[in-house]
Amino acid sequence: MPQEPVSVWARPGRGTRGPTAVHSRAELTAVAVELADRDGLSAVSMRQVAKALGTGQASLYRYLSSRDDLLDLMTDAATGEVGLDVPLRGDPVEDLVALATRAKTVHLRHPWLSDVPPEPLRLGPQGLDYLEYALRAMAPAPLAGRTKLEVVALMSALVAQFARTELQGNRGHASRQAAQAAYLSEAAAQGDHPYVASAMADQTEADPAQAPQALFERALRQVLTGLLSSGTARGK
Repeated sequence: MPQEPVSVWARPGRGTRGPTAVHSRAELTAVAVELADRDGLSAVSMRQVAKALGTGQASLYRYLSSRDDLLDLMTDAATGEVGLDVPLRGDPVEDLVALATRAKTVHLRHPWLSDVPPEPLRLGPQGLDYLEYALRAMAPAPLAGRTKLEVVALMSALVAQFARTELQGNRGHASRQAAQAAYLSEAAAQGDHPYVASAMADQTEADPAQAPQALFERALRQVLTGLLSSGTARGK
């Protein structure tokens, strides 16, 4: 009978069979994160991690059962970089926006995070601390627990998407972006897309360096305000 899968967090950090383990999961995780930071998530494999550690690939299975375990460890380690020592102010929307901003900073520091396949329960010790902090931020809002978990999930998805978009924008060529903007302006001016023209006419000049973060905070604040207020209304 096949064994039921067991989370990496529920297994010993080192196997008990075979030669004495000379590395730790923390070392494996640090090497994997370094590889991903430098060459992207696709560069992270059991073979490459073993090579960087100067050991055989088979030896890694004393610590992990698969690459998925490695992704769990990497994701949790990165989540641990999100500051959770910031005092809450008692405003769920503003506290969550501040938390999401810190999370996006970590995503920008580790671009590979946006490429990790999303799993609702990909939570380790650091992820649980993050979730606890987010739920504590929402304590003043009289929402059902399920609704609060959905808010956190949506917030995390927006963090990943905005970080990905910002990273791609940073890699883009300024001349290409300028050409695309010019085309859009010219097309709107022709009169065939009046609603596009009206929307563009309402735009105000912004500091390019601040625009992505300002858009992120504004969009997230609007989404969170709608979610928290609608959830409160349903609860009454």
